[in-house]
Amino acid sequence: MLGITRVPRIFHDLRDDSDNTLPVADEGKFRIPVIDLEDVHEGPPERKEIVDRVRNASETWGFFAVVNHGIPADVLGEMKDGVRGFFEQDAELKKQHFSRDYTRKFGYNSNFDLFCAPSANWRDTFYCAMAPGSPRPEELPAAFRDIIIQYTKEVMELGNLLLELLSEALGLNPNHLKDIDCGKGLTILGHYYPACPQPELTMGATKHTDNDFLTVLLQDHIGGLQVVHQNQWVDVHPTPGALLINIGDLLQLISNDKFISVEHRVLANRTGPRVSVASFFSTNLAPNSRLYGPIKELLSEESLPKYRETTVSDYVTYFNHKGLDGTSALLHFKL
Repeated sequence: MLGITRVPRIFHDLRDDSDNTLPVADEGKFRIPVIDLEDVHEGPPERKEIVDRVRNASETWGFFAVVNHGIPADVLGEMKDGVRGFFEQDAELKKQHFSRDYTRKFGYNSNFDLFCAPSANWRDTFYCAMAPGSPRPEELPAAFRDIIIQYTKEVMELGNLLLELLSEALGLNPNHLKDIDCGKGLTILGHYYPACPQPELTMGATKHTDNDFLTVLLQDHIGGLQVVHQNQWVDVHPTPGALLINIGDLLQLISNDKFISVEHRVLANRTGPRVSVASFFSTNLAPNSRLYGPIKELLSEESLPKYRETTVSDYVTYFNHKGLDGTSALLHFKL
């Protein structure tokens, strides 16, 4: 985007939705919950306190930040540097990885919904399916080959801990969500948002929810992420060393709306580039016949199932076909 002084028309935000009708909350009115995981293995009282905080955040915000999560700061820094290095390398080197075939283990493009969305978002993204079954090292770009393998191991360990806490928060056995393969798949998305000369005309990422069970987000210092809370957009200011966690659509579905998958967006910014790394816990489009519906242990005569069963791949296929149109894909699966 070097030398660009005006936003091309394809990026002008033309979506007819409530993105711009919801007010932005006053600075300091709301703050994303921050959960310290340092004492999670200390004993039952400490763990119960953390589980209670995870439950409250998942029911009321759908988002929370974690600190003392166990992933070293240098790993987080190298992962962000690797994403930046990939997108800022020579275009000819990037070109060999360009793809819109999401059955591939790795590829990059701009806007997965480019051909069905009313306007394009101001960003480029790479996607890398790291589990189940990771790409061969030689299939990964040299810019981040070593660090993404290390980051995957770290984030999978954190994800499994979070799935335990979320299971307990639902009143289930700690291994329940892991046993039904919520942590089996991992797709890592690297987002690159160039500096934008006219940020009021476009979006870094349009309002959306995530089509997975759980997302672990690493973001840099620039900011721009907003989430919906109490019918207002709330700025999520970056906290050094913290990771953002959000509930995905599939976890809302299997929790029967006990946990909420919340809309969020990224504003375009005159400062940049902004870099973020989103780790999606989901088997995505990998062939998998397992059906997911509301967890039976959470149902009763007072709490009837709200969704029909679906496979992960069917849900993601519908989500991708619909694109970021400002509506939730969960509506399609409501009973």
